[in-house]
Amino acid sequence: MGVLLLVTAASACGGSDADESGPLTDQKISWKSCPAPSALQGAESGKPAPLPDGTKWECGTLKVPVDWSEPDGDRMDLALIRAKAEDRNGRIGSLVFNFGGPGGSGVATLPLAAQQDYAKLHSRYDLVSFDPRGVGASEGVRCLDDKALDAAYATDSTPDDAAEEKAALDTTRKTADGCEKDAGKILPHVDTESAARDMDLMRQVLGDRKLNYFGISYGTELGAVYAHLFPRNVGRTVFDAVVDPTHDPEQGSLAQAKGFQLALDNFLKDCAKEGASCPTGADPEDGGRKIAALLDRLDKKPLPTRDGRELTQSLALNGIAQALYSKEYWTYLKQGLDEAGQLGTGNLLLALSDAMTGRDQEGHYSNIQSANTAIVCADAKQRYTPEEVRAKLPEFRKASPVFGEFLAWGLLQCTDWPVKGASDRLDVSAKGSAPIVVVGNTGDPATPYEGARRMADRLGKGVGVEVTNKGEGHGSYGNGTCVTAAVDAYLLDGKAPSDGLVCTR
Repeated sequence: MGVLLLVTAASACGGSDADESGPLTDQKISWKSCPAPSALQGAESGKPAPLPDGTKWECGTLKVPVDWSEPDGDRMDLALIRAKAEDRNGRIGSLVFNFGGPGGSGVATLPLAAQQDYAKLHSRYDLVSFDPRGVGASEGVRCLDDKALDAAYATDSTPDDAAEEKAALDTTRKTADGCEKDAGKILPHVDTESAARDMDLMRQVLGDRKLNYFGISYGTELGAVYAHLFPRNVGRTVFDAVVDPTHDPEQGSLAQAKGFQLALDNFLKDCAKEGASCPTGADPEDGGRKIAALLDRLDKKPLPTRDGRELTQSLALNGIAQALYSKEYWTYLKQGLDEAGQLGTGNLLLALSDAMTGRDQEGHYSNIQSANTAIVCADAKQRYTPEEVRAKLPEFRKASPVFGEFLAWGLLQCTDWPVKGASDRLDVSAKGSAPIVVVGNTGDPATPYEGARRMADRLGKGVGVEVTNKGEGHGSYGNGTCVTAAVDAYLLDGKAPSDGLVCTR
């Protein structure tokens, strides 16, 4: 079990804009006051708080086919959440969000994100999100119980010998068996194409002529598949932290290794400016060696923590990766490294790892990682073997001395998976679509910057509009006035930015 992967290959088989859902479009969503998110959705904050303007959140369910090739067959419920637009007279329509993963709960995430980031958009849009199929309250896949997940995440995910490799593979098999037992008939149908078709049904039931959409991280992949399937139904759409549509799983993982290494190097350079107070020292290169040495020590002897679990090498890698998702987390990474080095305890790095894996303070896990694996393996045909991974290790180590092996061995997550993957590679061509604003961040660790240009190109001439943000972290909206202003101008006024716009703040 490794770093939360954000790069997948999805099926997009070239559908049409025709309504495939029949009477499903006649359904009415019964909107009610939202309960507190469940542990499976991954929120500990209780019922969603009203927005600063006083708007309350409403929750409901949308019925979708389990199998879109049999739209009149079995149904499943998708969990939805919305906050009605503040300006009812100036209302544009719904703005649907997907925050990524795959496996993230939109029902739990949107009310938290909207408190700071989407107030201006809420003025004219109903803010809407959902738990995609297999996620959270939408038939959420749960592969292992909490105790088994604790053991799985502590397992050495960079095996050094045959015994450790067997232990890692055993964990992978237990996860696959657990997913199959839990999800049953749902497991083959948690793929991205099915989720995209769900969104078009959602659009119709919400009463929108076009789908206005804001996709972040994996949400850009979902949005791109939607645009490919339903180009004429695309409304004002933004992709932020963009998945590279040209990559297969191996290429995506290798790009992530380079991306996380770049982000770590940038962290080390920033920390080095503090001189002696920086836990990795005033020399960034030496700082990298210190982190590698810490991980080597953890491989042999994990550190104790206050809750009784040990900080293993794998958990520490997860924690370091989590801190690189946002520059705001760098201070926690400094503190965690300082604690490990000075006190010989791993409390903060373990807390960062728990944030990555979806573990709350009570020891309960959301299903973000289970859903991530289920969706990735439903999408991608590739099934890698240990022999193939061992052959790729030198290239991955070269890409990142810290994260390379971790991400290489992560390619085994779909080994022995009980469901065949749908496609070799993502097709996102969207001829006839409205412009889609594609935002890439130069310091993004998880969806490296180069993917934005490739996504814009593959969407097609006149469709992909690239915006570059020169900054750190995973995603750009809300982190700088230039990107935020360009996105708001498009979503609120329909004014797409110039292709090639570069933002420095």
